[in-house]
Amino acid sequence: MIRPNFLTTADRLELLSCVERQREDHGVARRANALLPLNDGMSCAQIAKVLFLFLDDDTMRSWHKQYLAEDWEVVAYDGWKGGQSRMTIAQEADLSEWLEERFCRSTAQIRAYMGAKFNIHYSHSGCIKLLARLGFEYRKPKALPRVADVEKQAAFIAFHTNLLNNLPADEAVDFSDAVHPEYQSKPSHGWARKGSNPAIQTTSGRVNIHGALNLETFDAPFVEPTTVDGVSSVQLLAKIEARNPDKRIIHVIWDNAPYHKGPNVRAFLSRKNCRIHLIQLPPYCPQFNPIERLWAIMHSHVTHNRHYPT
Repeated sequence: MIRPNFLTTADRLELLSCVERQREDHGVARRANALLPLNDGMSCAQIAKVLFLFLDDDTMRSWHKQYLAEDWEVVAYDGWKGGQSRMTIAQEADLSEWLEERFCRSTAQIRAYMGAKFNIHYSHSGCIKLLARLGFEYRKPKALPRVADVEKQAAFIAFHTNLLNNLPADEAVDFSDAVHPEYQSKPSHGWARKGSNPAIQTTSGRVNIHGALNLETFDAPFVEPTTVDGVSSVQLLAKIEARNPDKRIIHVIWDNAPYHKGPNVRAFLSRKNCRIHLIQLPPYCPQFNPIERLWAIMHSHVTHNRHYPT
């Protein structure tokens, strides 16, 4: 026997408004229709007969149990079409605009705002479902160095776009950078049986790769030096020249590392008939170098969750 009067006054008013709202889903509205007379003392069998729900007692008892355990938000969740919002369209738009102006690290701040502004109170899980439906997700922001020069970035983008759009047939563009993958495996997310404790072996040490990437041909010359320095930079530039015998000028775009503009590189560029033309990336802009994506792909296929003895 289910005891009556399990709804608070506020909860009862909320369910009544749910039943009266025209925009409410039929499946959600009938759950509210069932809980209200259940609260007034009617039995599950009587409610099913009156409302023609064609449901057994267990279904209505589960609705009652869900309501007591996790509030109306769980009962209002439609497994096929998602949950029904307790907020109006205008309130949802207001909340979305407020969220886009700040970076909230927890739902506590968001729920406090909704309570103060709209007098609507969500649980933690209900707030997460609401945010997902409004198009928000929980993620980290990208770090943007304070010293990055926005004007230099814009100038480089314009220069780079013009260079590629007007590149003669006898010229090429290579993006260059170094990477230092470790023998030590990089633990990465994957599917495992619940309750298991997957582990991978690790080995200390790393290798050095100084490479380049041509986005036109996907050619990726590289050297494997003991140390990434001016000598390895020259070795890479020489290899790039050798891989492009038909190019009059080879534009090599890389960062501002000291060894990229040291005496070894300057001596290499001073050679007669040198075909390398160096272009420096703006400071603190690794996102402008496509080879970083190549290194990311390399890690996902070579180092993530893989063990190498040596």
